[in-house]
This record gives sequence, C-alpha cells and structure tokens, in this order.
Amino acid sequence: MPKPKSPPAAAAGTPSRDGYHHGALREALIDAAEAVLAERGVEGFSLREVARRSGVSPAAPAHHFGDAAGLLAAVSSLAFDGLTAALEAGNMRGGDDPVARLREQGVAYVGFALKHPGRFGLMFRCGPHEADAVDSSGRAAFSVLEAGIRGLYGTPADEPLPPLQWQALLAVWSVVHGFAHLALAGQFNAFTPPEGREAMLRATLAPMLDLQLGALRAGAPPPVKRRIRPG
Repeated sequence: MPKPKSPPAAAAGTPSRDGYHHGALREALIDAAEAVLAERGVEGFSLREVARRSGVSPAAPAHHFGDAAGLLAAVSSLAFDGLTAALEAGNMRGGDDPVARLREQGVAYVGFALKHPGRFGLMFRCGPHEADAVDSSGRAAFSVLEAGIRGLYGTPADEPLPPLQWQALLAVWSVVHGFAHLALAGQFNAFTPPEGREAMLRATLAPMLDLQLGALRAGAPPPVKRRIRPG
C-alpha cells in the first residue's frame, strides 16, 4: 500500500489550524482582526481575511463569534477594557492631586490610542458592532473620566454633575480624543523627539492638560453649601 500523503505544511509565519486550542484560536482571531482594522479600517474588514491571517478555514471565525459584527464587538469590548485599565493606571500615577490624575488619564488615553490604533479606530464607531458588552465596557471607561472630573470639583458620586462640570468633562475628553487622532494621522511627527512618542506626550500634551485643567478648576463656581434644617 502506498504511504498516505502528509498534510501540506502551513505557510511560513502562519499557525497551523490544528495547533490551536479553543482559547488560543479565539485570541488569534482577535489579534488578526485588530491587524486588519489597523491596516484597512472597518470598511475593509472581512472575516475571510481574518481567517486567512490566522491560518484557519473561513468558517472558524463564524464558529467563535457568529459573524463579523460579533468579532468586531469582541474587539471593541476588549479595547474599552484596555482603555479603562490605562486610565486607572493614570490615576495611580497622579496620586492624590486631582489635576495630576486627570492629566495622567489624558496621557494614558492618547498612549493607548497610539499603541492600539486598530482597536482605537473601532471603539467609537457607531454601527453593527454595537452590543451590550461593548456598551458596558464603554461606560466603565467613561466612569473613570467622570470620577476624575468629580474629584477636580469635589462633587460627590451620588450627586448629578452640574452643567458646567459636564462641559468640563466633554472639553477634556475632546482635547485628548482629538490629540489622539492627530497623532495617529502623523500630524505631530515633526514635533516628536528622538526619545519617541511618549516623550512627545510628556512635552506637549501633559502641559496642555495642566493649563486646561487649572483653568477649569479656577473658573468653577464655589460649591453650594447644604443648609441643615432644624429638627
């Protein structure tokens, strides 16, 4: 009897489809999806390309995520979870100073975008990738920024933010989000020192935020004291 032929070897740099266990394949598909998003954006995204880069059949991503929307939702949810962790790490670096905490959140926000451009490009896109898990993860990230604004003004967590404080929150968010997109577009390359982008963020974004946050705190009306009614 002739010897059975060996299966063809996987292409160089491509994992064999038999080499994955369940969890490893899921992570590989997510990593491949992020790479496709970074190169082609949401418009150029396809499950077939994700499968090709992962060295698996075109049906494999659908088996794990249902469809392209399910895979995009998984990537987006993980992205918000990662952003939340980055913002919380910024809080730790800022210590007890509310301005320093928000400044470090801002630096962390842009640093996350530069490190994960594929994920960042997906996170705030409205479309079919929205899901409950994405909404929950997004709210968690937003709550870190909101808590920072509350700390800046001394507003308790159980009280609604006054309009001026909401405006301050949106102003800070807008600055770091816009800065992130400009940096990703290469608009700050000429200002980036040899030490790298982290040094650029420290030399440019950090002092910008210190000025903005100092002005926002100085311009806030004094807190209203609660009157204690006699019993």
